[in-house]
Amino acid sequence: MLQNFFKTAIRSLLKNKGYSFLNIFGLAIGIACAGLIFLWVESEVSYDNFNTKKDRLYFIRENQKYDTYTATFGSTPGVLAPAMQAEIPGIANTCRVYDEDATLFTVNDKAMYAAGLYAEPSLFSMFTFPFVEGNAKTAFAQRYSLVITEKAAIKFFGKDRNVVGKTIRVDNKQDYIITGVLKDIPANSSLQFEWVAPFEIVFDASPWLHNWGNNSLSTYIELKPGVASASVNKLLYNFIQQREPKSIARPFLWSMSQWHLYDDFENGKPTGGGQITYVRLFSVIAWIILLIACINFMNLATARSEIRAREVGVRKVLGSGKNMLVAQFIGEALLMALLAAIVAVAIMTLVLPSFNTLVQKELSLDVANPIHLTALLLITFICGLLAGSYPSLYLSSFNPVFVLKGIKTKGGSAAFIRKGLVVLQFSISIVLIIATVIIYQQIQHVKNRNLGFNKNNLVQAELQGDVAKYFTVMKQDLLNTGVVENVAASDHTTLYGGNNTGSLTWQGKAPDAQILVSGRNVTPEFMSTSGIKLLEGRDFVPTDSIQSKNLNVIITRSLEKLMGKESAIGKTLWNSGDTSGQLLTVVGVVNDYVYGNMYGKPDPVVFSCTAPEHTNKMYLRLKQGANVEKALATIEAVMKKDNPAYPFTYTFVDDQFNKMFLSEMLISKLSRVFAALAIIISCLGLFGLAAYTAERRTKEIGIRKVLGASVSGITTLLSKDFMLLVVISCLIAFPVAWWTMHNWLQNYQYRIEISWWIFVIAGIAAMLISLLTISFQSIKAALANPVNSLRNE
Repeated sequence: MLQNFFKTAIRSLLKNKGYSFLNIFGLAIGIACAGLIFLWVESEVSYDNFNTKKDRLYFIRENQKYDTYTATFGSTPGVLAPAMQAEIPGIANTCRVYDEDATLFTVNDKAMYAAGLYAEPSLFSMFTFPFVEGNAKTAFAQRYSLVITEKAAIKFFGKDRNVVGKTIRVDNKQDYIITGVLKDIPANSSLQFEWVAPFEIVFDASPWLHNWGNNSLSTYIELKPGVASASVNKLLYNFIQQREPKSIARPFLWSMSQWHLYDDFENGKPTGGGQITYVRLFSVIAWIILLIACINFMNLATARSEIRAREVGVRKVLGSGKNMLVAQFIGEALLMALLAAIVAVAIMTLVLPSFNTLVQKELSLDVANPIHLTALLLITFICGLLAGSYPSLYLSSFNPVFVLKGIKTKGGSAAFIRKGLVVLQFSISIVLIIATVIIYQQIQHVKNRNLGFNKNNLVQAELQGDVAKYFTVMKQDLLNTGVVENVAASDHTTLYGGNNTGSLTWQGKAPDAQILVSGRNVTPEFMSTSGIKLLEGRDFVPTDSIQSKNLNVIITRSLEKLMGKESAIGKTLWNSGDTSGQLLTVVGVVNDYVYGNMYGKPDPVVFSCTAPEHTNKMYLRLKQGANVEKALATIEAVMKKDNPAYPFTYTFVDDQFNKMFLSEMLISKLSRVFAALAIIISCLGLFGLAAYTAERRTKEIGIRKVLGASVSGITTLLSKDFMLLVVISCLIAFPVAWWTMHNWLQNYQYRIEISWWIFVIAGIAAMLISLLTISFQSIKAALANPVNSLRNE
C-alpha cells in the first residue's frame, strides 16, 4: 500500500513539473527563511547556557531614585562584594570584575591591543571557563599573573602552544607571567574577554574603589543551593545605606537567565522586554513566512482539483475510502515538503555566510545536530500537514457519480477559500512592506537628529602610556600637519555615559531634591573641537585647568534651567558629598547634546577643565575636504614619533554613532529581506494561479478573440479579479500595519509620525508587483492562436 502511494505521488509530481516546481520552491524558500531565523533565535536564547551554575549566578544591579525617575545601573562599589559575602549567609561566592577595553601587550617588540578583565580568582569557579593549560588553583598564585584565551595565545605568541610560563609586558610598564590558557569564550557568553588579571592589581591602584559612594565595577554572586533570590534582595535593600547614609543606591540581584534577553528597565523596574522582543518578533515572522508558503500549496492544489477529480472518482469506484484518499494526498504533501526541506538545506548552506555577516554572528547549520535535525523534520512535517490538510479533505470529498459525469462540485467554496488565502498572503506582505518603510524612517529620523555637536570628521584616539604628559607638543605637531583642524582631550567618550552624581547642589535647590548630573573632564579646546555650541559666557582657557578651591566649569542649558530662570553665569555649585569643599563657578553655558540614549533626553552635564594627564581620550577634528586615508597616515606618523611605544588606534565618532543602532539596523535589514521573501513567495503562488486560470479559460479566450476581443481587453479580463484581491488585501493590511507600527513607535521617546503616503506607496507597490506577476500569463494567453484552442469544438 505504501509503495503504491509513493509511486502515485512521484507520478503526480513528474506529470505536473511546473506546478511541482512552484510548490517545492515556494516551500523551500519558506523553510530556509524560517530555518535561518530559528538558528539566530537558538543563539539568542542559549546565552550563558554553557555555565553549569547558571541557575545560581546573579549580577548586582542598583536602582537610584531621582526626582522624576528611577535609574538602573550595572556598576557597584568596589567594597560591596566582600561585605556581602561576610554578612549575608545565602551567598556562596562573589566576584568583582573591572573591564579594560584596550590594554597594550608587547611580546618581542611586537605590540598589540587586547580587551580583558581584572577579576578575582572566584571567576573560574563560578563561571564555566575551562582551562586548556594551567588550572584555576594556581592561576593567580602570584600578583602579576595573566590568564589568556586560546585566540589571545595565538595573537600574542603565534603558533607556539606552550605559552604557560612565558612573560609578556603590559602597558610598557610591568611584566606579567602567563599562568593559564582558557578555552575560547563562547560567542553567546555575556562575559567576553581575551585575558584576565588579578583584581587586586587595579583595586590597590584605585583609591576610589574603596569608597561606598563610588560605583565603578561589576559584581557577580553565586547563591548557595536552595537559597531564594528574594530573601537575599531583602537584606540587600538597605545594605549600602547602612554604611553610606547619603547613598540612594538600592542593590538587587539580577539572574543570569535574564541578562541577555530581559535586560531592559524603565523607572527602576524590568519591563519584560529587551532582546526577547526581537526573538519573539522574528519567531512570529518565521512562522508567517512558512504560513505564506503553505498557502501557496493549498491554493495550487485546490485550483487543480478539476484535473484530479476524475482520478478521485475512479479510485472511489474501485473501492478507495475517504480516509485512504486523505492519506494519499497528505502523503503527497509530506513528500513535497520533504523535497522542499532538502532544497531548503541547500539554500541555507549557500546563504548562511551572508546571513552571518548580516546578523554579525557565527551560526552553524550542523544538520547532524539532533536538535537541528529534529527541528527541520518538525517544520517539514508541520508544513506538509498544514499545506496538504485542506486539499486532501477537499479532493477526497468529491462525489464519484458527479465527477465521472463531468459535473463540477463545490467549486464555489473552493474558489472562495483560494481567494481568501490570496488576500491573507498579500495582506501580510503589505504589512511587512509598510513596517519596513516605517522602521527605516525611524532609524534615519534619530540618526539625523541634531546631536548638539558635530560628529562628522571627528576622530577619537586613545591616550596611552605617558603621552598625555606630552599632549601640548603632540597637539602642535598634529596642527602643523595641515590635515588637523583642532585637538582636545577628555576623560570619557563623547557619545556614551560617563561619571555622574546626584550630590551636586546650588542655591535655590530643594534640600531633598535628587537630580542626576553627568560630569566630564576636558581640556580647553574640547568645545571647539567637538562642535558643541557656546550659548553664554566664555569657553575654557588654560588657566582654568589649575586645581583650586574654586573651579571654573561650563554647564549645559538643561542644568542652567534647573538652577533658575536667570542666567547661570557666575553662579556656583558644590558637591554635597565632597568633604574638600570645592566650589564650581559657572563661566559658560553650552547647548545640550545627545549622549547615551539616542532616543531620549540626556541628563545635564558639568564640564570641568583639566590637564591632559587626567584624560584618556583624544579628539581630532579633520579639516573639511581632507583626504581621510592620507590624513590618518599623517596623524599616525606624528603619534609614532611622539609616542613610539604605543600603536596608533582610532575610531570615527560617526562610526561609534552608527554602532549604537545595531539592533534597529538589524531589524531594518531583516524586515527588508522578509518583506521581499513574502512578496516572492506570494507571487509564486499568484503566478501558478494565473497560469491555471488562463489554462482553464483557454476556450473562452479563443471564442472572445474570434468575436473581436483585443489583447489588452483579454489581459484586463484575466487580471482584474486578481487585482481586486490585492485591493482588498490593502484595505485589510493598512489598519493592521498602522496599529502594529504605532505601538512599536511608542517604545521610543524621539520618534516619527506615521505618514499617509507610506500606505499609498505600499499599496501601489503591491499592485504593480502583482500586475507584473499576472500579466505574463495573461498576455501569453491573450496572444495564443484561437485555432489551437477551438479545433476540438
